[in-house]
Amino acid sequence: MKNCSKYKRQYFMPPVTCMKWAEKEYVDKAPVWCSVDLRDGNQALVIPMNLEQKVEFFKLLVDIGFKEIEVGFPAASETEYTFLRKLIEEDLIPDDVTVQVLTQAREHIIKKTFEAVKGAKNVIVHVYNSTSVAQREQVFKKSKEEILQIAVEGAKLLKQLTEEAGENYRFEYSPESFTGTEPEYALEVCNAVLDIWQPTADRKPIINLPVTVEHSMPHVYASQVEYICENLKYRENVIVSLHPHNDRGCGVADSEMGLLAGADRIEGTLFGNGERTGNVDIITLALNMYSQGVEPNLDFTDMSAICEKYEEFTGMKISERSPYCGALVFAAFSGSHQDAIAKGMHWLDEKKPEHWTVPYLPIDPKDVGRNYDADVIRINSQSGKGGVGYILETKYGLNLPAKMREAMGYTAKAVSDHTQKELLPDQIFELFKKTFENVTSPLEICSVHFQQKDGGITSQVTSSFNGREVTTEAAGNGRLNAVSNALKKEYGFQYDLITYQEHALEQSSSSKAIAYVGIRKPDGSLAWGAGVDSDIIRASIDALVTAINNR
Repeated sequence: MKNCSKYKRQYFMPPVTCMKWAEKEYVDKAPVWCSVDLRDGNQALVIPMNLEQKVEFFKLLVDIGFKEIEVGFPAASETEYTFLRKLIEEDLIPDDVTVQVLTQAREHIIKKTFEAVKGAKNVIVHVYNSTSVAQREQVFKKSKEEILQIAVEGAKLLKQLTEEAGENYRFEYSPESFTGTEPEYALEVCNAVLDIWQPTADRKPIINLPVTVEHSMPHVYASQVEYICENLKYRENVIVSLHPHNDRGCGVADSEMGLLAGADRIEGTLFGNGERTGNVDIITLALNMYSQGVEPNLDFTDMSAICEKYEEFTGMKISERSPYCGALVFAAFSGSHQDAIAKGMHWLDEKKPEHWTVPYLPIDPKDVGRNYDADVIRINSQSGKGGVGYILETKYGLNLPAKMREAMGYTAKAVSDHTQKELLPDQIFELFKKTFENVTSPLEICSVHFQQKDGGITSQVTSSFNGREVTTEAAGNGRLNAVSNALKKEYGFQYDLITYQEHALEQSSSSKAIAYVGIRKPDGSLAWGAGVDSDIIRASIDALVTAINNR
């Protein structure tokens, strides 16, 4: 691209090396979570949520387990103001939930915000002003000292109005556009704000370091966060929060590395909704921790219901590839993947290990309310024997012989390839029955009678081939062998009986059994059949007949 030279790096590295975060392996505890769906997420919607939708979304966030919820910018519009008043006046805020309100560091907006929160039990007042080089130069046209003074005056007013109201509101400050701000200057501003608030152990303010716009790789942000955490005044009595956006597609990485760098709190949204490319997706962050054995302190066990409500409230659509929650994120179409998953599930059942290690599945889909047969093993033209066999076994109780499973796999692939459609479990089951179960054309057995003769079994088989009925007698070393010999004698069939398996159909209400028969044809290829009947002998005969008809 020819205009590359018009761009340059807009971030600033800390004045000293900050790489302690790189020595840590993983996030070992959940941060404090703050949902900003109702503010940042809502303001990014083409059609913002109405009052009823916002109330129901708030209830959903509470049900998930959020203890801090940013409910809006109440001074920005009458709708925002009315929503907050409704939550307060109708006592919709649980005692253990804190509502957060956003305000610019401007006197009239701060005062309007304080009017909006009257009567709320637990409140965080979040004040911000932009500190980046670009904003200082282009938007505000103010010096560093003047920008710092805006932050200080805002902090003073929050403290004053809280004392006048006789409340114990908590405070939060954001140097907005932090990622485009010199870290040492951002630190200076944050420390000046903290000097006003005088943090204590029982009333910790929040310093929020927003990735208002992503300008760098995640490790740069981690170094910036570490620098602030290492040099912030009153650190033991301050909560350091992160608010990543996703402009470079690195919101999750920014958050995880920022937590390694010392941050305590994350502001984000469900499914990554938010301005431009969105805020960081809290679902992904939480379940990333969960997949490492870390309790996230949020409940996503009924992901389908959460997805449905989110789409209803916001009008947004969740990507099919959205981590942990998209329609296809657990789906395996590839034959080799399906085979590995199926074997992994069998291993799990057999060994009962303490920890989940099934190939291709980072977490157990059931933990988020998904099903193996509908969501994991998906059958199309790319699928193989393992997936088809797994569906037939787990959903319909059919334990096919290995080579028959392969044959059924090829059959399903061919149908999917021809129709250019995915095959659903019921369609696979019907295809199995149509192809391999009790096929009676062109050969059909009408009746069979057995006798014990000369230490062996003699069968009298009445059969029909292309409509012509005959009765044939032959001996064998067992009932199925005797029937097979009678058919060979009458029709000159050439094959070897090589596989015979049977088992009860546990999912059948009529105590039926299923038998599988495989025969080898003169050219070495195999043909398969299955028979289902309450009489296992009849089931095995029907399986043999089907295999012959499929030869």
